[in-house]
Amino acid sequence: MKELWRPGTILYPVPAVMVSCGTMENSNIITVAWTGTINSDPAMAYISVRPSRYSYDIIKQTGEFVINVTTEELVRATDWCGVKSGRDFDKFKEMHLTKEKAAHLDCPVIAESPINIECKVKQIIPLGTHDMFIGEIVGCMADTKYMDENGKFDFAASKPICYSHGEYYGLGEYFGKFGYSVQKKKRKKR
Repeated sequence: MKELWRPGTILYPVPAVMVSCGTMENSNIITVAWTGTINSDPAMAYISVRPSRYSYDIIKQTGEFVINVTTEELVRATDWCGVKSGRDFDKFKEMHLTKEKAAHLDCPVIAESPINIECKVKQIIPLGTHDMFIGEIVGCMADTKYMDENGKFDFAASKPICYSHGEYYGLGEYFGKFGYSVQKKKRKKR
């Protein structure tokens, strides 16, 4: 038996990321859970931000932002940057996070993040409570300590976190790779 609910944000878990914006001299971090990939070529991602948030005007004026993947090690900073305002605090300083220059943008990346996704705003779509910033991905930085011997980034080793109904979680059990359900099984040699 199923219970009928009113429409709402029920599609969880989602990534919990810290979005950096501004300049090296005047920067901010906002925690976002409404984010994701929306196109492959050109590579594009989005973040949805309430217009009342301090970072909203910064991103709108500069036309750029960085999606910084968060980890178990960064969970406290992720939460803190989501509940405190950049109007009142220097979040990099308060959370002891390191600013690094982005490769293609004027805003900083968070050095402690294993993946930094640099985005140029292509479109802003007002949706209601949030506006969606659609960004073209102009560069990505990956921490080499999570690269395996084949040059593949090991997401599980970086221990990313996600957000679900007000709570943070780590990755769970591995079940298989994309396409495993239709992959031909190798025959054992006799």
